[in-house]
Amino acid sequence: MSDPSDPRERLQSLGGEIREGYARNKRVMSFEEYFALSCAQPQRQARSAAQYIKDVFDHFGTDAVRTPRGLVTRFRLFDCPWDQGRDRLLGQEEVQGRVYRTICNFTREGRVNKLILLHGPNGSAKSTFVACIARALEFYSTLDEGALYRFNWIFPSQKVATGGIGFGGSGAGYDGASRGDTYAYLSDDQVDAKLVDELRDHPLLLIPSKRRREILAERPGDGFVPADYILYGELGHKNRQIFEALLAKYRGDFLKVLRHVQVERFYIQRRYREGVVTIEPQLHVDARSRQITMDRSVAALPPVLHSVSLHEYSGELVDANRGMIEYSDLLKRPIETYKYLLGTVEQGKVTLENAILPLDMVFIGSSNESHLAVFKEVPEFQSFKGRLELVRVPYLLDYTIERRIYDEKIRPSGLGKHLSPHATHVAALWAVLTRMRKPLPEKYPKGLSELISRLAPLEKAELYARGIAPDPYSPEQAKDLIASIDRIWGESDAYPNYEGRTGASPREIQTMLLNAASNPKHQCLSPLAILDEMEELVRNVTVYEFLKQEPLPGGYHENRKFIYLVRDRYVDLVDDEVRTSMGLVEEREYGRLFEKYVTHVTHWIRKEKVRNPVTGRLEDPDEEMMSEVEKTLGVGAKRDDFRADAISRIGAWSVDHPNQRPNYGEIFPKQFSQLRESYFERHKRLVKKTIEDLLVYLTDGPGRISDREAKTRVEDTLTNMKDRCGYCDLCAKEAVSFLLRKRYV
Repeated sequence: MSDPSDPRERLQSLGGEIREGYARNKRVMSFEEYFALSCAQPQRQARSAAQYIKDVFDHFGTDAVRTPRGLVTRFRLFDCPWDQGRDRLLGQEEVQGRVYRTICNFTREGRVNKLILLHGPNGSAKSTFVACIARALEFYSTLDEGALYRFNWIFPSQKVATGGIGFGGSGAGYDGASRGDTYAYLSDDQVDAKLVDELRDHPLLLIPSKRRREILAERPGDGFVPADYILYGELGHKNRQIFEALLAKYRGDFLKVLRHVQVERFYIQRRYREGVVTIEPQLHVDARSRQITMDRSVAALPPVLHSVSLHEYSGELVDANRGMIEYSDLLKRPIETYKYLLGTVEQGKVTLENAILPLDMVFIGSSNESHLAVFKEVPEFQSFKGRLELVRVPYLLDYTIERRIYDEKIRPSGLGKHLSPHATHVAALWAVLTRMRKPLPEKYPKGLSELISRLAPLEKAELYARGIAPDPYSPEQAKDLIASIDRIWGESDAYPNYEGRTGASPREIQTMLLNAASNPKHQCLSPLAILDEMEELVRNVTVYEFLKQEPLPGGYHENRKFIYLVRDRYVDLVDDEVRTSMGLVEEREYGRLFEKYVTHVTHWIRKEKVRNPVTGRLEDPDEEMMSEVEKTLGVGAKRDDFRADAISRIGAWSVDHPNQRPNYGEIFPKQFSQLRESYFERHKRLVKKTIEDLLVYLTDGPGRISDREAKTRVEDTLTNMKDRCGYCDLCAKEAVSFLLRKRYV
C-alpha cells in the first residue's frame, strides 16, 4: 500500500494526473483527428471569437434581480463563480445587457465590425467589467466545451522521413505510426524544425474556403451559422507561404501537406498574453513583424522553404487573436496612433509592411467622459462614429450595492483594527448622495411633476435603493411615485451630464476608508472616523471635480450638508439597534400586529365576519384595533382609501412572489417604522436610562452600576449589540456616547 505522506509517491501521483489530463484534453492531435472532431462538434469547433464570447456569457447563465425599478437581468459571469466571487462586478446590469446585445449582433452579422467603447467617469468599474470577461474566457477555455485549437508545422528529421528534402515519404518509424500518416506525434529528437503559428490561425482555414463552406453546410449545428472568418477567411501570410511551398513540392497532394500539421489545444491566458491582451496608452501600431528565414533557430527548415521570405509576427493584435483585445483609456492616445483601427475593426485585418494579417477578435475599449467629449469635437470623430458602439458605464446610484463594494474591498484582517457596524453604509450613502442629479419636473405629467419636484437627494437615494417614497406623501402619491422609479432613473440618459457621471468615485471612497482606519482618534474603523475624513475631503475643492459644482435648490450638490444627513441617518441606525438590543419588543411583534390588521381590513372590505381565534365564533372586524393602528400610522380622514391601498399593495407583491407568505416588513417599510417609533416613544425614558448606564458600564466598568436589574439590562443589551449587530466594546462605547449626545441629552 502506498504511503500518501511520502514526497516521492505524491510527486509521481501528481505526474500521473497531469499526464492523464494532457491526454484527456486532447492537447495534441493530427489534422485528421481534428477534422473528425470538428465534424462531430461543428457548433463548438467552427466558432469565431464573437461567438465564443457569447457562449461564455451563456455558459454561466443569468439571474433575475429584483430592484425597485423592476426585474433586471444579471449575467452570472460577472459574479466570478469560478473564483468564489473574488473581484466580481457589483451592479451595472444595464451595461452587461448592452454589451451582450452588441456581441449577439456581431454573431448575427457574422463579423465584428465595431469597437465596443465603455465610457464613464473614472472609477466606474469599466476595467473591472472587462477583467471579469477576460477571467471568464480563461476559465471557459479550460473546459471541454471551451476547447480552442491552433496548429504548428512539423518537419521530421532525415532519420524519420524518406525523400531528399527532409519531409517526403511515408513517415515510417515515428512514434505515432499507429495513429495514421502524420508527423504530429513525433518526439523532439525526430523533428528537425517546428514552426509555431503565433497568430493562432484556425485549423479549419487549412481547407480551401469553397470546400470548407460546403463541408460546414453539410453539418448544421442547431441553427448555428459560422462567422465570415470561418466561412471566407484565409490563412495568415506565413502559413499561406508554407502551405503553398509544401503543396508545390508534393505536386498538389493535399493530404501529404496535412501530414506536417500538428493541431494543438491552447488556453486563453491574460498573464501570458494568449488570446486576451490589455493595451495601455502608447505610441505605436499594435502589430509588427521580423524576418525569421535566416534565423539560426530555423536553419533546419527544409531547403524548399529557404527561398521563402518567412516573417514572425508579434504585438498586441497578434497576441489577442482568436480572443479579445482591450484598449484601456483608448482616447488618451494621440489620434494618429489608432487611426489604423478604422480599417482593422471594420475589415478584420491589419496591414503591415510585408503582409496583411487576418484577425478574429472582439475589440473593447474604455474612456473617461472628458476624453470622449474632446474626441467628439475633432473632425475624425465622424469617421470613427460608425465603427464604435458606445456603452455608458455610470457610477452606481443604489447605495445598498455601493456598500457591498466596500464590504468586499475593505478586509478587516488587513485594517489592524475592528471594522464597526455601518462604517461602509455611511461611506456608500454619502458617495451616492454626491451623485444625485436634480430632477427635471417639466419632463413629467402635471400630477407626477409636482411630486418629483419635491424630491430631496436623500429621498431620491431611498427611492432608488429601497423603493420608499418620502413620508409626507399620501398613499396614492407614494404609489404613483414608486411606479415611476424607472422613468426617473433614466430621465437624464440623453444628456451629456447624466446622473452618475459626477460625484465621489469608489476609488476615492476606498482611500477615504483606509485613511479613516489610520485615524489615531478612533480605536475602530467607525462611522465617526469616516465622517471626520469626509469633513477633510470636502475642504479640498481644488482636488475633486465634483466639489466644484454649484449647489442647486432642493439640496443637490451640497456635499458638506450630505455629511450631516448621513450622520443623522447613522444616529437613527444606532438608536434602533440599541432599542432592539434592549429586547423591549421583537420585530415579529410588529409583523403579528400588522398581519392581524390586514386580516381584519380584508374582511372589512369584503363585508365579511372574522373568526375569533380564541372563541371560534364569527365576529365583525375589530374596528377599534384597526383605528388604533391607523391612528399610529397617521392615516387621518382617508381611512377607506388607505385600507384599499394596503390590500392592493399586498396583492401586487403576491403576484411578483407567487406561493410566498406576504412579508409585511418589506411591503410596508414606512408603516413598520412608524409602529416601531410609536412603541419606543412610550419607553423613551427607559431607553435613555439604559444608554446612560451602558456608557458608564463601558467607561468605568460593571462595578459602577449598583442596581442589579439595571446591570442585567445593560449586560443583555451589550451582548445583543455584539452578537446581533457586530459591535465590540470600543465601538459600542463610541456609538452609544454619540447617540446620547445627539438624541437623548
